[in-house]
Amino acid sequence: MTDKKSALVLWFNEIDKNDVGIVGGKSANLGEMASTGKIPVPNGFSTTSKAYNDFINYNNLKDKIQGIIESTNVDDTKSLNGASKAIKDLFLKAKFQKEFENQVRKCYSKLIQSEGNVFVAVRSSATSEDLPDASFAGEQETYLNVKGDDEVLEKIKECYASLFTPRAIYYRQKKNFSHFQIALSATVQRQVFSEESGVMFTLDVSNGDTSKIVIESSYGLGEYVVGGTVTPDTFYVDKATMKIEKRMISNKNKMLKCLETGGTEELVVSSDKAMEPSLNDREILELASYGKEIEAHYSHAMDIEWAKDSIDHKIYIVQARPETVWSNKKTGDNKMEVNEENVENDVILKGLPASPGNVTGTVKVLSSPDEISKFNKGEILVTTMTAPDWVPVMEKAKAIITDEGGLTCHAAIVSRELGVPCIVGTSSFGKKATDILHDGDVVTVDASNGVIYSGKFAQEEEKEEEEVKYQEPEIITGTKIMVNMGEPSLAPRIAKLPVDGIGLMREEFIWTEIGEHPLSLIKNGRGDYFVNKLSDALVKVCRAFAPRPVVLRFSDFKSDEYKNLKGGSEFEPVEDNPLLGWRGASRYYDEKYMEAFKLELKAVKKARDENLLKNLWVMIPFTRTVEELKKVVKIMEENGLERTKDFKLFLMAEIPSNIILADKFNEYVDGYSIGSNDLTMLMLGSDRNNGKMSSMFDERDLAIKRAIKYLIKIAHRDGKIVSICGQAPSQYDEIVDFLVRAGIDDISVNPDTVVHVRKLVAAVEKRVQVEAALGEVYKDDDWDLPL
Repeated sequence: MTDKKSALVLWFNEIDKNDVGIVGGKSANLGEMASTGKIPVPNGFSTTSKAYNDFINYNNLKDKIQGIIESTNVDDTKSLNGASKAIKDLFLKAKFQKEFENQVRKCYSKLIQSEGNVFVAVRSSATSEDLPDASFAGEQETYLNVKGDDEVLEKIKECYASLFTPRAIYYRQKKNFSHFQIALSATVQRQVFSEESGVMFTLDVSNGDTSKIVIESSYGLGEYVVGGTVTPDTFYVDKATMKIEKRMISNKNKMLKCLETGGTEELVVSSDKAMEPSLNDREILELASYGKEIEAHYSHAMDIEWAKDSIDHKIYIVQARPETVWSNKKTGDNKMEVNEENVENDVILKGLPASPGNVTGTVKVLSSPDEISKFNKGEILVTTMTAPDWVPVMEKAKAIITDEGGLTCHAAIVSRELGVPCIVGTSSFGKKATDILHDGDVVTVDASNGVIYSGKFAQEEEKEEEEVKYQEPEIITGTKIMVNMGEPSLAPRIAKLPVDGIGLMREEFIWTEIGEHPLSLIKNGRGDYFVNKLSDALVKVCRAFAPRPVVLRFSDFKSDEYKNLKGGSEFEPVEDNPLLGWRGASRYYDEKYMEAFKLELKAVKKARDENLLKNLWVMIPFTRTVEELKKVVKIMEENGLERTKDFKLFLMAEIPSNIILADKFNEYVDGYSIGSNDLTMLMLGSDRNNGKMSSMFDERDLAIKRAIKYLIKIAHRDGKIVSICGQAPSQYDEIVDFLVRAGIDDISVNPDTVVHVRKLVAAVEKRVQVEAALGEVYKDDDWDLPL
């Protein structure tokens, strides 16, 4: 059996998704898919992280590279580009060790003999890429139609060098990632001579709809789709019915094609063919079936690259990675706020909705990265298409609009990761943004629908006035209205809303910024880094909301999500069903994870003690038994976090046992927060993410209402608080009505529904008073029957 950690080269059939640290995300996922026997993956091999590190040490590159970076101002484009070029020169002049060189030549020879094709693609596969926390478009390189072992070795060097592109250097510096904790693997794979190619998402990336598969397709090699050189056709397939629901056919007037002599060239596509669908229905559904298979295998929404070979006319999957944006968001976090039919402003442009949001701002048109110095923070960036060296200006933009590109182009991917509203591909709708828009124009960008309007909406002005107006609640309710949030940088703005505090503060976004598994940080002597980053983020939120309470939910990642953090594969098990596996409280007292949980406790204690912030409270998620809760409470007390008048402990009520045994759980907590999503799944045995069963998932079901009513009754009997932080009250007015009548203490909702829910609660409370005065008896589906 091959010792993977000491290997220099590994074939796809020798690696799987657990080998990210050895061969990088791209190669590990190719090996994983190939092992299923159900996904058509072109054969190939991968160099390893050991080979890369040996190359660095053999040529004494580390100190030279570090010296160049330390003398570079990464915020200066010229300085950053110069550093990147100098480092690339170091790589290209360096030599491979003979053992490695011989193995690559041998593997290449074996590959071309078995495949009957001398051409290969050489792709970079970094040990931190293609992870839900670290996927950042455009960092490393891909080389197509490579022929001969000498050229393969040269392209491997260039892949190594691409770990230090301007974009990659800038990103790691800004994220405080070490440049040498990342290694580079090169994937060498049979070249697919693409007739058509593109990208597929197993959700709708414009709005997070997990019931859809979105396929982008164009002629030739997929680099023109990913790079935004062409605006591809887009097809929407419903997962449950496997019906094609929508087709958007674009003008695909050019393509990139492999040459028989090696290399590639751009070709012009005839006008007739350019406007034809690039895929037929059979091919669309075949791709969609692969998408479902891959998503089911990974138990995660996926971002997939595919190609149809012009030789055997078969469809191949050439890359897959976890989708990185919507998977970390709750449904409804980005509700569309503008409906084209309900506004009077003129529609001046349309495009593809790449990253959702609705903003008004002033346009700045840039033609190249050389003009970045002209751009002011908060302006709307308008350009033909972005590339890696545009990232510094993209971070300053209020919104981004491009002429070209599809939902998986550079501008789209980076905008989603930055959380910046973005519309791409306006030229495919007949108008180029760079022709229509001019510096100084004031426009409203509805990136949820792909529409740009002239001027500022009247309702936009009203919203700003409303924010100021509601700095202090003017609508008084007996039921407290709380807010759910997760991004610390938004705290000052959200704190202006008429809320009584944060009912659910998620840690997920903070962990994404930290980017590494806590046990890996501990192993590398960087536990304090985690504590400080988490504490600093909590302080920012608590100061914005003080003296209102902030209820922090301790980490509730599942094992597959933890594994996708940097270094996570070393510490995480393989679970068939992570949703019901090692998560929540069961981790905190486990000897294998306890030290990581203690980092969270230290961060909370530091935020409270050093900053005198007594409004930070905590909540324990997914606690199956009373015995589990007792163990976690004991660990908290041993680490200086004991329940007091100023420090309250809540339990997520999301498992039926939390309801049935509420009288027993009451002894150890100050209250509950109902997680209606998990509670509904576990009460009804229905997975909301399963297309066939999603219709059974309904938080309004009588069983859920009775469970909530029972919890409120038993909690109140012992003087405990009951809140709800699930999606239901943000989504259904009737649930708000029920909760108020059932006597719930707090309702925590998404920021965009706060004002509406507060008004609704006030109205329900008033109705209850009137009904009581008139002696009326309220009836609703028997949820209030004695239990």
